[in-house]
Amino acid sequence: MASYTAPLRDMQFVLNELADLAGVARLPGYGDATPEVVETVLDAAGKFAADVLAPLNAAGDREGAKLGEDGVVTTPKGFKDAYTRYVADGWNALALPPEYGGQGLPQLVSAPVQEMWQAANMSYALCSLLTQGAVEALMLRGSDELKKRFLPRMVAGEWTGTMNLSEPQAGSDLAAVRCRAERAGDHYKLTGQKIFITYGEHDWTDNIIHMVLARTADAPAGVKGISMFLVPKFLVNADGSLGKRNDVHCASIEHKLGIHASPTAVMSYGDRGGAIGYLVGEENHGLEYMFIMMNLARFSVGLQGLGIAERAWQQARAYARERVQGADIGERHGKPVPIIRHPDVRRMLMSMKARIEAMRAVAYVTAAGLDQAMRNADEKMRVQAQAFVDFLIPVVKGWCTESAIDITSLGIQIHGGMGYIEETGAAQYFRDARISTIYEGTTGIQAKDLVGRKIARDQGATAKALIAMMRTLDGELSKAKDENLQAIRARLTTGINALEEAMHWLVTHYAENVKAAAAGSVPFLKLAGIVTGGWQMARAALIAQHKLRADTGDVRFYRAKLGTARYYADYELTQAPGLKEAIVAGAVGILALSEDQF
Repeated sequence: MASYTAPLRDMQFVLNELADLAGVARLPGYGDATPEVVETVLDAAGKFAADVLAPLNAAGDREGAKLGEDGVVTTPKGFKDAYTRYVADGWNALALPPEYGGQGLPQLVSAPVQEMWQAANMSYALCSLLTQGAVEALMLRGSDELKKRFLPRMVAGEWTGTMNLSEPQAGSDLAAVRCRAERAGDHYKLTGQKIFITYGEHDWTDNIIHMVLARTADAPAGVKGISMFLVPKFLVNADGSLGKRNDVHCASIEHKLGIHASPTAVMSYGDRGGAIGYLVGEENHGLEYMFIMMNLARFSVGLQGLGIAERAWQQARAYARERVQGADIGERHGKPVPIIRHPDVRRMLMSMKARIEAMRAVAYVTAAGLDQAMRNADEKMRVQAQAFVDFLIPVVKGWCTESAIDITSLGIQIHGGMGYIEETGAAQYFRDARISTIYEGTTGIQAKDLVGRKIARDQGATAKALIAMMRTLDGELSKAKDENLQAIRARLTTGINALEEAMHWLVTHYAENVKAAAAGSVPFLKLAGIVTGGWQMARAALIAQHKLRADTGDVRFYRAKLGTARYYADYELTQAPGLKEAIVAGAVGILALSEDQF
């Protein structure tokens, strides 16, 4: 089983050349994000991921989390110690606000660090992912008293946080939430059950802060009647010390396909009279507040897809270099060679590598957009950046995670029969990746959000602005006297045209035939991901060519970047016209059969 090494060279390239780290560092409050600081952070994170988290990954998968008869969840050996060190080293506070004890670094710096955690040990990294979402919601909508009591300990990582949305009868349909909240003086008492709660119970910290969706007695029906409540595992006294155990406990943990080391809990509220909870913000605005958590979590899950894909790629590459089998093609009596010499294995490795680099570029550029939307001094620029981010987050979440399933599957294929054997480790990445397209909103939900809220609602204005940005690259590419860049330019133009035509079709037909638009929503999300990735890969190729002509060193890296971008153009961007056809014409087939014909 190959060890994990953070791809620091490519991370630095994307940060500096594509995502404009220097520009982000000039934003108010981000002056500490100097090149020296960022390099130090990434180096240290890479070592922590490789030396502390990665060695626990396979063992944690085999051991799994366990629920004892006393309701206590025990995580695999070494996980709690790793978390203790993680908190002591300050990693939990990296991008969180300084006023609550955070380090205040940009999301753009946090993104590659999150990628490392997810690549090294996805089950482990899920806990802090949820905590940061809970911190964000509390920071933006919590009362001053709640912030003072809970945020410093959560930011430090001394307490963790969860999101409690789903219920057995509701799933993703939050309008069907039944969990109740009854007012009791300055707090509420909650009763009900929540399912699929990641790290809802664990042995890492002495308190867990649950953010729970529930209905008050006089709440209107549907999603408009949902409120958000903060429900701690242990009540917290005015002086910050822990009080009595709250009426919330873990009823069971799920037995899952993957992420075995991460406890996915069924949480029961109010079995002994009601779990004490505190209203976050105003009543009946819970769904709005939950989307604060959800949006950040969706972006982080996209990074999760990127990270697990990178881990699978590294192992497949190592295996292909070491595994000797078969002669070079065309040599009848040649000696056996490493399988990386075989063209089809190279095709699979190139597919993995090119898509990962495109995913990384799109994700980091989106992270830079998050920073611009939050900190740019110009309100108009903040609004534009927020629209850019709102469009791309469902793409990052949906496209990166769907790609991760395919990439981890290719990793198994490269291993051949050995990939199907658990001992090699290749299968774990595939199993772990499979959940990423489901939680925090399935790919279908991401696509519905993209088409309904981000295309139809503004008549494609944000998509048109993004496409216009893509087209500005054409002038630069047209001047390049390089065969690879001209091929990339042609493929990118075809992809952009397909994206634009599909977007116009959706805008035109959404109101009159919403089912047809919905039928094409997932293909549209995939098309948007492929073309946005192609745009970033074309930018990378152009920069690589300039670097090569300037003879600035690192020749092997820049030549590889140029060649990988050419592969992406030839094998990924060429899918765009077919996806466009599926979007504009595919609804006929999807909706052709009656229910009893299936």
